[in-house]
Amino acid sequence: MPFSDPRPDIRLVAVDMDGTLLDESGRVPEGLWPLLAEMTRRGIAFAPASGRQYATLRREFGSHGDDMVFIAENGTFVVRHDVELSSERMDRDVVREVVATVRTVPHDVGIVLCGKRSAYIERTDEAFRREADRYYAELREVADLDEVDDDIIKVAIFDFDQAERGVRTALDDLARTHQVVVSGEHWVDIMNPGVNKGVALRRLQNTLGVTADQIAAFGDYLNDLEMMDAAGYSFAMANAHPEVAARARYRAPSNAEHGVIRVLEELLR
Repeated sequence: MPFSDPRPDIRLVAVDMDGTLLDESGRVPEGLWPLLAEMTRRGIAFAPASGRQYATLRREFGSHGDDMVFIAENGTFVVRHDVELSSERMDRDVVREVVATVRTVPHDVGIVLCGKRSAYIERTDEAFRREADRYYAELREVADLDEVDDDIIKVAIFDFDQAERGVRTALDDLARTHQVVVSGEHWVDIMNPGVNKGVALRRLQNTLGVTADQIAAFGDYLNDLEMMDAAGYSFAMANAHPEVAARARYRAPSNAEHGVIRVLEELLR
């Protein structure tokens, strides 16, 4: 249904990035910057909530990020004012098990270990490196992922074909013990069980002392499902996956139409 509620008391806005806030060129719309200033003036917290790493999100917003909360790596790492609020570290043996399993899948895939300090890859061909560079501002090449010394919070897999029909179908056994979520057309993320953007958003809600009815959330893909459940004002983009559209309470114009900006202007009027 379209949004029509009169003057809701929004205190926290959580926004997915790719396919949601970012336009078709992968840029933050210029119309966001004055809205951020207005939200800061009103004491409304703004939280990018993404599968992207914290360093990438922080770079995207520059000095505007000083007043933001970042829900990074699909909720496994939450940071405010460069201080960690929460994180979900994976057990080292579990990480090795996940990597070993993914190495055996019959698809053309690349693995990214997502740590607190950096992301790590052992596949270094230009095609995969180009895709990883898009999402990981801090990215290091290593000879063997099993030897990485960092707190790993997520394992991300890039499928050169279609993730939902490809590598995700090969991970059913892993999904019995881990959180396995399709986070984009070509990406699948593996995390500790029970970890998602919705859990991170509820923790942030408690930290900030706001209610679910004071939260607006925007998303488009399967890793946004639980975030839709956690927000009283949940908006699926017009370009959203059908499951997200079914789960959200409201609709927003597509990211190509700057839907987040247009709805925020209504919410803040």
